[in-house]
Amino acid sequence: MADPHPPTSTSLCCCRKPLPVPGRPGADAARARRPHPGSARCPLVDVASASNFQSFQLNHFHLDLRLNFTLKEMTGWLVLDLVPIQPGIDTLVLDTHPSLLIHSIDCKMPGSTQLDRPVSLTYRVDPFTDYGSSLNISLPGVVVQRGKGFQITLRFTTTDGPATWWLDAPLTCGQSQPLVFTLGHSVSNRSFFPCFDTPAVKSTYSATVRVPEGVMVLMSATRSSYSKPDRVFHFSMQYPVPAYLVALVAGELKHVDVGPRSRVWAEPCLLSCALNKLGGSVERWLAVAEDLFGPYPWGRYDIVFLPPSFPIVAMENPCLTFIISSILESRDFLLIDVIHEISHGWFGNAVTNATWEDMWLSEGLATYAQRRITTLAYGEAFTCLETRFRLDALHRQLRLLGDDSPVSKLQVTFEPGVNPSTLMNLFTYEKGFCFASYLCKLCGDVSRFDAFLRAYISQFKFSSVVAEDLIELFLDFFPALKEEGVAHREGLEFDRWLGGLGAPLYEPDLSAGGVLTRPVHQLCDLWADPAPDPDALAAFDLSTWTSFQTVLFLDRMLDRCPLPHEVMEGLSGAYSRLLASQSAEVQIRWLQMVVRSNYPPEIPAVRSFLHKHTSRMYTVPLYEDLVAGVMKCVAMETYSQTQGRLHPNLRRSLQQIIFQSPNPAPSPPPNPSPFPFPPSNPAHSPHLPHSYPSPPLPPSQPAPSPLLAPKPRPSSPHPPQTYPSLITQTPPLETNTSSFFPPPPPPQTNPSLPTPQTNSSTSSTPSPPQSNPSLPTPQTNSSTSSSPSPPLPPPASTTAALILWKVDVSA
Repeated sequence: MADPHPPTSTSLCCCRKPLPVPGRPGADAARARRPHPGSARCPLVDVASASNFQSFQLNHFHLDLRLNFTLKEMTGWLVLDLVPIQPGIDTLVLDTHPSLLIHSIDCKMPGSTQLDRPVSLTYRVDPFTDYGSSLNISLPGVVVQRGKGFQITLRFTTTDGPATWWLDAPLTCGQSQPLVFTLGHSVSNRSFFPCFDTPAVKSTYSATVRVPEGVMVLMSATRSSYSKPDRVFHFSMQYPVPAYLVALVAGELKHVDVGPRSRVWAEPCLLSCALNKLGGSVERWLAVAEDLFGPYPWGRYDIVFLPPSFPIVAMENPCLTFIISSILESRDFLLIDVIHEISHGWFGNAVTNATWEDMWLSEGLATYAQRRITTLAYGEAFTCLETRFRLDALHRQLRLLGDDSPVSKLQVTFEPGVNPSTLMNLFTYEKGFCFASYLCKLCGDVSRFDAFLRAYISQFKFSSVVAEDLIELFLDFFPALKEEGVAHREGLEFDRWLGGLGAPLYEPDLSAGGVLTRPVHQLCDLWADPAPDPDALAAFDLSTWTSFQTVLFLDRMLDRCPLPHEVMEGLSGAYSRLLASQSAEVQIRWLQMVVRSNYPPEIPAVRSFLHKHTSRMYTVPLYEDLVAGVMKCVAMETYSQTQGRLHPNLRRSLQQIIFQSPNPAPSPPPNPSPFPFPPSNPAHSPHLPHSYPSPPLPPSQPAPSPLLAPKPRPSSPHPPQTYPSLITQTPPLETNTSSFFPPPPPPQTNPSLPTPQTNSSTSSTPSPPQSNPSLPTPQTNSSTSSSPSPPLPPPASTTAALILWKVDVSA
């Protein structure tokens, strides 16, 4: 059983040895090869962080914010409780962003006779990468005393940066009040507040948030209170968390209890549907998870359903899962997504990957835990079906990218300047799941591996780890396996699992799902014939299928596209009306078949879908398909009619896709087989969240190497593509939720793009990540540099619906 109480130290970091600052001389030497399991540990560096987090212990931080919905900004201050842990440090370096305006920085030492009152500090802001800057704060010599605590107070204004999403009232479900939320994964929260933006550092935090009348505020905190006369919310997180898990949402939100420790929050128009869909399920899922992995570490598990502009499926903020409201359309996807986020309570939140290069420790283990929970709650066949269509997507992606793609590694090594969010791919989820399944197989009994995972949580709870920590504990937990040398079995070496390219070396047996997958195979075989037998087709009633069966069928039909007009006519006549009544997860696959096969009778359904759904995970794939084929005019017309309901970040992405990208020729199917069923070799079959990666680049464009440092943007108006970003999508449900989504506004012809906001003599342009951005010039004191608007981001490189929980959404 895991200890339910937090450790004594509230700031935990696995990288406490002196290390060079990333991007400075010596950084490459410090990023040595990872050790073999059992060998001496090399010090680690988080190349995604500009901060010198290795030099300080962060005990606690406090945020005091005032929300201004009119100006779309948060103004306030941040107090950091720090202790130097290395001698000779005269500078504190924090991660920040050009959209975050620093006004002043003070320092004091509680109990000190020399710094009992705040002293103003000098500072400068230096370029770091396209997704952030470094805030360099000069410290007085009296402060830098090893083991002596001090406080830094920073006054700042957060504008429209990558982490902060301001939604005007028309972009919400109720259309009555605006809403704002933050999304910190992976490195966006440095635009929310200055911080050590690395998962290696964890600390407790508190917050005070001042809002207008009638606004509800929620944060990822264990405790909260509200002072009505002052309109002030108070929050406290009593357990240490990394910066990226600090989250806030504010707007017209109501709640209903769905369990003794769970609430559902949503806009009033969504609340009854959310209650009907979840009911008492949340507590049931938590109880199953606790039986497997030990007591739930965070006390409360609340869920807030966000408007359809929410760019991803869900985010596992501790105590408060963010999830897109359109997920309510599908029972199957709703339960899978919520259970996945519950699993993060143990894997990812309680025990966190110390660097983003080991992101699979969070996503892969959470996916394994999710499937253990669904197996116990809903049966092995259901879990095998969900796993089958996710693994199909993994193999589909491998065919498109090639077995030698560097993104197919579990444990990647990426260069400074590469945004860690671009590493959110199927391999992070599914290959990580397969490795966990292989470790379970080595144990010989799933209950023994459950016991190991409980020990893993107990050993490392509220700390950050690397892959070698898990492997060493595994070998110590099973000494007989260690004596057998399982880590070095030929072809299945642990090093090869972590650093090898291509498909998983092992996949679990999914034959228990055959009762659900077999009808899908048979129906696909029938439609492989241009003139299928009507009587044979009539034997298959898709209205009785689960969402996962329907999605698996559409995925495999999508692999064959473009389909002949006669086949599309038959599919449309048989299933179009049924599919239109199902979830966005189902509809988008059918509509992509329509677009890729150039089937005009169903184009009105494509327009209708894009009018209703405004999340990038649904809009971007369809727009890319429209532009890639002969329907660019449909894309332009639909965009002009819907742009007023799109978030500015999404508008920029779609403008890039529609107006600045030449029409690429449709890529031929990567697999000659009309229906690329999973290979029969169990060592080469996939599992987990599902996604359709981008097609191979045209011959004139060499395939990019995404794990290398970003190269300068070419002069061509069409920027180089990156490897596919993966998104979590949403599912269908029995209840018609069309009333939740506002009708489209009148057509607009000239989109108004956000302009840089100014603050007194300083200005900043909130810019999404770019390949070669205009970096700000160094700043001193409270002056903040202004940089010109960067070029628009490249298209998302997705060619079909994507199903990952998170993705880079800052573009």
